[in-house]
Amino acid sequence: MDFLQSYVQAHAVGISAGILLIAYIFIALEKIPKVTVALLGAVVTILFGLVSQTKIAEGSINPHYFINFIDFNVIFLLVSMMIIVSIATRSGMFNWIANELLRLTKGHPKTVLFTLGVFTAVTSAFLDNVTTVILIMPVTFFIAKKLDINPVPFLITEIFASNIGGTATLIGDPPNIIIGSAAGLSFMDFVKELTFVVAVILFVVIGIMLLFFKNSLKSSPEKMAAVANLDNSKTITDFPLMIRSAVVLTLVILGFVFHDVTHIETCVTAMLGASFLLIFEKPKDIFCEVEWNTIFFFIGLFIIIGGLEASGAIALMAKWILDVTQGSQQAAAMLILWASGFISGIIDNIPYTATMTPMLLSIQKTMGADYTYPLWWCLSLGACLGGNMTIIGAAANVIVSETAAHKGFQISFMQFFKYGLVTMLSSLVISSIYIYLRFLH
Repeated sequence: MDFLQSYVQAHAVGISAGILLIAYIFIALEKIPKVTVALLGAVVTILFGLVSQTKIAEGSINPHYFINFIDFNVIFLLVSMMIIVSIATRSGMFNWIANELLRLTKGHPKTVLFTLGVFTAVTSAFLDNVTTVILIMPVTFFIAKKLDINPVPFLITEIFASNIGGTATLIGDPPNIIIGSAAGLSFMDFVKELTFVVAVILFVVIGIMLLFFKNSLKSSPEKMAAVANLDNSKTITDFPLMIRSAVVLTLVILGFVFHDVTHIETCVTAMLGASFLLIFEKPKDIFCEVEWNTIFFFIGLFIIIGGLEASGAIALMAKWILDVTQGSQQAAAMLILWASGFISGIIDNIPYTATMTPMLLSIQKTMGADYTYPLWWCLSLGACLGGNMTIIGAAANVIVSETAAHKGFQISFMQFFKYGLVTMLSSLVISSIYIYLRFLH
């Protein structure tokens, strides 16, 4: 046992990197549920002694205690927002908003595509991407049936819009929650630095989709009239719940906005809103709808990354980036932006971001906060927008494609890749220009 312990200590960098690499491979292959992979990796990391099982060591707090590496700001913010959205959805409020917007389009397919894209992006900025696409898909299939056209152009546009819109805020996409917590960036920091460029990317991408799908977006005047006259009077199923949810959601978002004034952490604000709404519900019913797989995936991942951090591997990675870029902020920014985009298109952007954030913190210790500030935004833009490249690039992509296939509308890997690659490349080109003009020139 002593031999094993000394061997692990001597080769901690290689072993911790190996555990992460094996976890990445199994997550990408999707043969085993990724939450299982993350938890197995976490247990192996702990058993090998890469992080400590004990809280107290030699009479003081152990810095390598495995719990220390779990970012509970991220965990509680995710759980609380899932609870709020789950309760709000029960009232029918999101479907009501979507239907009202669609009535304004008068049933014109191109206007419907534009409206669904913008609505999905705006909603994704405040709810998570998966929740947004789950809310919008039933409306999309209903509209496509009414117009008698293929829903695939709408669905692909919604996937892109959800990943783009989620980039704009702290709570829109899990990578941003991880980045915000690690870098100490507030909700308003994300709004200030990313909303403009995200809006530009959104309108460019929707424009590209309108060009790609222009021959598919045609319907008869009679069918368009049916959408224009949608009956939305019975969509709200619980009016008191809708009022309660809308007020709480508004107050929670205002709490995020005024974080710099109140100094109340976003996770605490979200927990307060979720707790209040739970007073009127049966918690057991609501907790069943929380995506616990996602939560435990995060927990396992944080522990695996903790082993990498404790071994010194993260610091070595940071040194390598500084050596390769020769300390150039411009080179480091572009390397992180483009590498993040392509890597996140192939593997899940959550483990990638969880690996990169401690590395950027290590760079920050060497080069300072001013040097690293633009790099955080490069990581956010690359990781979130890169998810549009392939059908497995983000959770929303997988859910939409699987649901579409179940409904009889297959979206193949190569069909999606044809549109996804153009979308990702155009997004990263716009992001590169923005990052350079905003921070680097």
